[in-house]
Amino acid sequence: MTEPPVKDEIATRPTGVACGVEDGVRGLAADLNQRCFCITLDRDALAIAMRDAAGDTAFYETHVASRQHLFSNVPVFLADNERLAMLTIVRAIEETARLPAYKDAALAWAPDSSRSDFGPMGAMMGYDFHLGIGSPRLIEINTNAGGALLNAFSARAQIACCPEVEGAKQGSTVAGFDAAFVAMFESEWRRQRERGRPACIAIVDDAPTEQYLYPEFVLARRLFEAHGIEAVIADPADLTYLDRELRSGERRIDLVYNRLVDFALSEPRHAALRQAFLDGAAVVTPNPYNHALFADKRNLTLLADQTKLQRWGLSSEIAEALSSLPRAVLVTPANAEALWADRKRLFFKPASGHGGKAVYRGDKITRSVWADIPGADYIAQEFVPAGERQVLVDGAPLRRKMDVRLYTYDGEILLAAARLYQGQTTNFRTEGGGFAPVFFIAS
Repeated sequence: MTEPPVKDEIATRPTGVACGVEDGVRGLAADLNQRCFCITLDRDALAIAMRDAAGDTAFYETHVASRQHLFSNVPVFLADNERLAMLTIVRAIEETARLPAYKDAALAWAPDSSRSDFGPMGAMMGYDFHLGIGSPRLIEINTNAGGALLNAFSARAQIACCPEVEGAKQGSTVAGFDAAFVAMFESEWRRQRERGRPACIAIVDDAPTEQYLYPEFVLARRLFEAHGIEAVIADPADLTYLDRELRSGERRIDLVYNRLVDFALSEPRHAALRQAFLDGAAVVTPNPYNHALFADKRNLTLLADQTKLQRWGLSSEIAEALSSLPRAVLVTPANAEALWADRKRLFFKPASGHGGKAVYRGDKITRSVWADIPGADYIAQEFVPAGERQVLVDGAPLRRKMDVRLYTYDGEILLAAARLYQGQTTNFRTEGGGFAPVFFIAS
């Protein structure tokens, strides 16, 4: 463990936590997040692994080296009981989503295309948490969470700088990630088709080569191919649908790994994909139904309403697991004045937002911006400060905000990763920031 230079303005404990308040494993994790400055990411090993996986000697230099803040040099440490607490929340949400009354409420504000359920649960769910004092706090849910494959490579390229890192690495799920990733898509196929596996998968996004996480698309394609499944990367505008067959050029597409942020598939250039989904002619995952059930931000107002959940028949045990969710309400003209007055304790998010776009921290919002929010589909969510990880930048210790994402499928963790950043929302523009592996320390 590398100690930082002494700087009066840099705290060595998490904000708001006095010395002696945290103890045991959680205290050790918090201490490591503030004082461990070892560079554990072996970028040479990362480059070699990515080149080998992609089958392209120039892959790392072309697609990763230019993204200077994609990966942080340090890991994040958490106590294993925090992993269990987050997983309990994930499973409680997925249990709640099975309630008929919850489904009715979530689908009531969803677009028409979201009402078709063909069976898939949604590949690569992402549950984002802020961790600090007290229980983990769920901030949002994503149905096409990006970065998992990249994070898997990063986690495997970590150097154990101390016994804590070595022990946490040995307990990581990353060793089985590749097989679990492919098995997830095979499971999605069987949920709709009952048997067999897809012959060809299309990884679909608008202008895919221009996407920041395009390197992940290439790695996903190669991973599918290594497991005997043909795969292509496709722009949905280039897909065709005729005679109940979705095609990319001459290839028939059996399953679509959907990375679009047009969650309802409502845009004209997505017409072929939309119709193939609605006809059940191609397995699409995640799909509009998955997004409507989980990732529409308005659903957070349902999940945070304990009275409503228990009236709908949710067990007291599951309801208790959701009691830590931040308070959230719909923004309406009727409550706009009260929410404006209380804005400094709130975060405002659009119902179908993604990637931190059009979100506003209440203490930063202006009157001119606020004027449009009550007439739009927004929620007001209790502001929960992000956790912190200190990093070294040019030899100086600096605080970086930290959120933790669990990549899951069917209530099981595939991978845990953090994003380190500075600013109002997560980004890949921060010195010392980027994706970081999460290492859980067992008691």
